[in-house]
Amino acid sequence: MAELTTGIVQVIEVPRKLVKDFLEMPQSEQVGVYFLVGEDSETGHPAVYVGQTGSVGRRINEHHLEGKHDFWNRALVAVSLKHSFTNTHALYLEWSSIAQANVAQRYKVFNGNAGSKPHTPPWLEADCEEFFQTIRMLLATLGQRFMDSLANPVAPALSSQPIAVPSTDALVCSGKDGPTAIGQYTDDGMVVLKGSKARLTAMPSLTGSSHKKRAALQASGDLVQESEFLVFQNDVEFGTPSGASDVVLGRSSNGWIEWRDGTGATLDTLVRQPKQVLKV
Repeated sequence: MAELTTGIVQVIEVPRKLVKDFLEMPQSEQVGVYFLVGEDSETGHPAVYVGQTGSVGRRINEHHLEGKHDFWNRALVAVSLKHSFTNTHALYLEWSSIAQANVAQRYKVFNGNAGSKPHTPPWLEADCEEFFQTIRMLLATLGQRFMDSLANPVAPALSSQPIAVPSTDALVCSGKDGPTAIGQYTDDGMVVLKGSKARLTAMPSLTGSSHKKRAALQASGDLVQESEFLVFQNDVEFGTPSGASDVVLGRSSNGWIEWRDGTGATLDTLVRQPKQVLKV
């Protein structure tokens, strides 16, 4: 369970095998919004389904038994510690969560689009927005960051012209034959940004997990051929800088050297090398 000491929102993580235990908790009878998380069987990507209900325990148990959305292995339930959530709160929180999860693109969202914003009086919308931000923070605390974008907002100018690095935390990976990608190094690895280009044909040196990752991205539509390159259709996260540069360059590579900032400094220099300290 996660909550802020000064807040009224509580998020409870419920492993699927412990749904019956959750039904015995008083929180299971409350109005709330819930998140079913697991893995999409077709792509292997993490996935989420968002719902709202007047009785979170009953609805999650229905999901557990009916098997309609059978990808999930745990549920996360958000309720009010003061029993103050109404159906209007729940509808707004569901809509906001689906919309933000679609923007973030970390998980496949089984809800599709968020639909229309529910009618919410202005005074109530302010409360809903505060609750939503708290839920988002608590979900991230519990390791579920499907509402957090992979990368910081940037506007890369990806074209045949020399690339202009749009921000100080953006890095460029360029190949001799033309592919140019922009990425960001994050706490979770390397994110290659939408619009980045990759080599069209992989070289023999690209093997193992990088070869499989590249093939999977093409199969999922995240990498699509446009003219003489493969182009990233979404922000894509990689576990390591080398995994990202392998896919971009279509060959085995050292991402710590291939990724560089606007001055030409390598990621290795920027992150791993000790900083020089001038003594006066």
